[in-house]
Formats: sequence, structure tokens, C-alpha cells
Amino acid sequence: MILDSILRNLKAQNDQLNRLLSQISDEQLAQEIAPGKNTGVYLLGHIIAANEGMLTLFGAGDKLYPELEMAFLRTPDKSGQEMPTPAALRDMWAKSSAALQELFTNLPAEEWSNRHTAVSEADFANEPHRNKINVLLSRLLHQAYHVGQIALLK
Repeated sequence: MILDSILRNLKAQNDQLNRLLSQISDEQLAQEIAPGKNTGVYLLGHIIAANEGMLTLFGAGDKLYPELEMAFLRTPDKSGQEMPTPAALRDMWAKSSAALQELFTNLPAEEWSNRHTAVSEADFANEPHRNKINVLLSRLLHQAYHVGQIALLK
């Protein structure tokens, strides 16, 4: 029941981001959310790069867009890193969120309480909360925060 609630909330967050992306132009997405703050492009790339890390954490394969890591996870906005266009990011978002949705839909319920790949078996024995459902919950909260920022572009 808890897992179902978390997955429903993730779907709602994804739907909200999809609605926002359909309501704002590429030019709006390229704007800062407030003077001196991140752009919508950076925030969208950051969400994609952070979320798709779950593919490797859950042992489901490699990231679809590993090239996003440097520009959107390791360096701040306006750092001079080459960034994809807003249109390319929209496409990446659609593909990565679909891949994650497929992963979550097909992951058996008993797997969610298992450790993720960034924690050793020994550490997991001492810290069983370092499991897949905790990763998803963390990413859900992270995404919700940034979706709220992107909404400021409307």
C-alpha cells in the first residue's frame, strides 16, 4: 500500500511536469526562475540526470544519458558546460521517465526493500533503510521541489 502511494505520487509529479512542459515555450524554459537563479533548462536536465541514476542504482542497466551528469549534477548552472537544447531535453525527459516507469512497473514488490547498488551488503545489514524504495522516495521529493521551481516560469 505504501509503495502504491509512492508510485502514484511519482506519476502525479511526472504528469505535472509534463503539463508544465506543454505550457511553456523553449524560450521560457531557457529563462532563470528568478534573477540570478537556475534556468528551467538546467532544472530539467538536473531532474533527468538525477532520476535516471535510479537505473544503475536498481541494477537495471546504464543511464540513458550519461553525458548529462557533468553539466547537470557535477557543475552549477551557467558554469560553461555545454547543455542540450530545450527541445532535446524535452525528448530526453520523455524517454527517461518512460524507461523508469517501465522499471518501476515491472519491479516485484519484494524487490523494493532490497539494497541498491551503491550500498554494500555489510552496510545494508546495519542500515536496511538504504533500500530501493528509500531511493525512489528521495528522488520523488527532489523532483517535486524542482518542478515547483519550473512552475515559476509560467
